[in-house]
Amino acid sequence: MTRIGQAVILLHAGDREEARNRLGVIWSEIGEEGDSLHRCTLAHYMADAQDDPADELAWDLRALTAAEALRDEPSAPGEPHPAMRVFYPSLHLSLAADYVKLQRPEAARVHLARARAATGALPDDGYGNGVRAAIARLERRLAAEPGGGPRPFPEQSP
Repeated sequence: MTRIGQAVILLHAGDREEARNRLGVIWSEIGEEGDSLHRCTLAHYMADAQDDPADELAWDLRALTAAEALRDEPSAPGEPHPAMRVFYPSLHLSLAADYVKLQRPEAARVHLARARAATGALPDDGYGNGVRAAIARLERRLAAEPGGGPRPFPEQSP
């Protein structure tokens, strides 16, 4: 996680290529079968380091797959892993944004609804408020698109 964090610092500093390279090395080390939390975290940030929206979507889907695997490893009987409860809104928000970039508004709406449905797990702090605000912004953006008015969202759990 330390090495992932170091690559994320590079990403946030604007060095996307170096961040992408470092995250790629770590991904090759942990692989598709590695620790689910590490895979989820790495894939989520690797998505942010991509230049192509389709590549970004592919990495965000890997992050969601890893999160689902971790969800099946309860920390207490019947409970999803605590890290995933607060991460689901961000994962689905990222997927919704990816689909918007790829001009797939219906898929974006599905993931945006899942993000909104999962916000109850967010803390009332800067992170939680930031994710909730980003969800609201994307909801407004989709509603403002031609034919993008309110639509019933499918009932789905995160």
